[in-house]
Amino acid sequence: MARPNAGTKGVPRLDRETQILSIASEQFGTYGFAGTSVGTVADIAGISKPLIYNYFGSKEGLYEACLARGGALLGDEIERIARGESVGLERGMETLAAMFTLLQPQRHLWRLFFDSTAPTDGPIADSIARYTDRIGALAQEGVTELMALAGNDDELDVSAMTSVWLGMVDSLMNWWVEHPEETADDMMQRCVRLLDALLGAGGR
Repeated sequence: MARPNAGTKGVPRLDRETQILSIASEQFGTYGFAGTSVGTVADIAGISKPLIYNYFGSKEGLYEACLARGGALLGDEIERIARGESVGLERGMETLAAMFTLLQPQRHLWRLFFDSTAPTDGPIADSIARYTDRIGALAQEGVTELMALAGNDDELDVSAMTSVWLGMVDSLMNWWVEHPEETADDMMQRCVRLLDALLGAGGR
């Protein structure tokens, strides 16, 4: 008897790969590299494990493909804002809004790049570093603009503020993952309130 979730033949390879990567990204982003099995991804997709190995070679190859897909989506969106007209705090808020909108239906993608169970050396580690370095470089560019507007070009201050910004974004994304009822618009309104509270408190 055929499995109830058995896949159908004749699905174009590109469509099948997209389906596999969507499922695998959610599994890796939710349960981590160590907690995800190829068998589980195959069962959810309604296909066989050998098909996944045929497409991606290994569990590591599947994870790398998920990183490439997610990294391109995130990096391209952040860079789109960076190449726009906004500078300083406005650019930062537009970047957050774009990320929330992009990640709303797939917020697990963020955790692919900050998975403590992922390999710390080899191709996966290199891929993670490549995409996080791209995000970090764009963040530093934006922070440099912000600090320049405040008349501060101290390199260590820029470095420290970049770390603060990246840490804040990571904390917000992780909080959002743990609160699935919050929409992208909810998060932006919350960020505005938090920023207003922070600046207001600093002004008293």
